[in-house]
Amino acid sequence: MGKRSLPRGIRRRPSRRALIAAGVLAVLLVLTAAVAWWTGHDKRAGPATPRPSASASTNTDTTTAPPADGALPTTPVPGPPSIGDPLAFAKAGAVMLWAFDARTTTHAQQLAGMRAWMTTESAYADWDSIQAQVPDPVLWSRLADNGQHATAVAGEAHFPSAFKQALADDPAAITKAYIYAVTVRGKTKLAWNGGGSGAEDRQVTLAVQCRPGTDCRLVAVAPRVAP
Repeated sequence: MGKRSLPRGIRRRPSRRALIAAGVLAVLLVLTAAVAWWTGHDKRAGPATPRPSASASTNTDTTTAPPADGALPTTPVPGPPSIGDPLAFAKAGAVMLWAFDARTTTHAQQLAGMRAWMTTESAYADWDSIQAQVPDPVLWSRLADNGQHATAVAGEAHFPSAFKQALADDPAAITKAYIYAVTVRGKTKLAWNGGGSGAEDRQVTLAVQCRPGTDCRLVAVAPRVAP
């Protein structure tokens, strides 16, 4: 069967919170050098986050929010790892975002699983940018009908050059929120009913929060990849 091009996900008009988060990310990219200083990591790492593909890549503005009572459905999406290293966590987060299995996971379960990765600090969390990585409920149901599922691997992760320069200019700036910008590169492999399959190189810039002595958490997905 011929190779299909993979869908690019659902694009939504950015909300006010998303624009604010983008501004925060821009600042982060002006803070980044402290990351290398704080972690002493070798700057290599890299999981990736899969975006479901479908033969019909319908674009809608439908958004599903968690239940109002705060109760989240049981989810098969792997939970966040206990990691204090921004690079390693960003790789794991990218893989979580890129991988999916519409055969066994509902749209609500996928969002609930992703939400578990988020920072609990509402001043920084940009949930809109995270859930925008998931197709709307209608498209998700089509993915399920087609038996679509994807695996992902992260090959490399690094702090963007602007972020490193900013941190070099002001190392203490990172200590306000301990949010790091990390760019991850990797690959996804997709399969669907009838033996269809495909692969795609992926890259994403994530904002992750790693306060000293605590596990890292996801903050946002940047609107564009930072080199």
